[in-house]
Amino acid sequence: MEDFRVRLIALLHHSGMSWSKVMQFIKKDPSLQSAIHDESQFCQYSLFPSSTNSISKSKPSLTSIQFENISQQIEQYEKNGIKVITIFDENYPSLLKEIYQPPWVLFVKGDLSLLEIQPKLAVVGSRKATQYGKNAIRLMFPPLVEKGVVIVSGLANGIDTLAHQYAMKNGGKTIAVIAGGVYHIYPKENAELAKEMMKSQLVISEYPPNTKPLRWHFPARNRIISGLSNGTFIIEAKRKSGSLITANYAVNEGREVFSLPGSIFNQNSLGTNDLIKQGAKLVMSSEDILEELRL
Repeated sequence: MEDFRVRLIALLHHSGMSWSKVMQFIKKDPSLQSAIHDESQFCQYSLFPSSTNSISKSKPSLTSIQFENISQQIEQYEKNGIKVITIFDENYPSLLKEIYQPPWVLFVKGDLSLLEIQPKLAVVGSRKATQYGKNAIRLMFPPLVEKGVVIVSGLANGIDTLAHQYAMKNGGKTIAVIAGGVYHIYPKENAELAKEMMKSQLVISEYPPNTKPLRWHFPARNRIISGLSNGTFIIEAKRKSGSLITANYAVNEGREVFSLPGSIFNQNSLGTNDLIKQGAKLVMSSEDILEELRL
């Protein structure tokens, strides 16, 4: 099993390796041995420079050397406090397994016990939070934290940042799901917040630590934010907003969706108001959320 884990993690270190490609490898060979040792399959995704071809005629093979290099990287992660959890491990979050295309691997740093604590509430919203959104978080978070709700968000500017900060400020627990790897925090102005969270909270990525965030990583990570959580609370969102993607994931996963109503004259409330029209629970106090979470 340990060899299989390392092979699976190794696959995720290669560019162009999508969820479906990993599935193809597993279906073809459940042990993943061929994925590592079959150069025609494995090398097309290599992250390593082509200069290593000069040693391809010697033993061990090129792919074996790549595999060994990745194995050494994984050991280095452990030394840096980064834990690697595969979907086949016992401590993989059970709620996350229920979503469409759950991450094969999670790279996590911080307090692993947060993965086991229930319930979790995803809190997302506009990157340009208004005073109204800030006041709503300030009002609603203390009762949520008091009841032991773990706040999950995406470490983005605006509402995400406030969600993490107010969870900690009120003595609660919070999880950040990031785009890219933990060595490349985005946005950069949240690097200190991420560093603090890696000590006492939890930061999660489905990408190896040295992965730089790409545009498509952001909507992809939204499925993990909602997938970890029993419900998703949208605070301020325009009609075309990434927060609505998270809400849609939650709906598709059969999770609760909560929405903060706002003024019809505020662009940041049009998206949340639309969600309420579509059936999301209107939230006017923390009790509206706690009631649905049965706390």
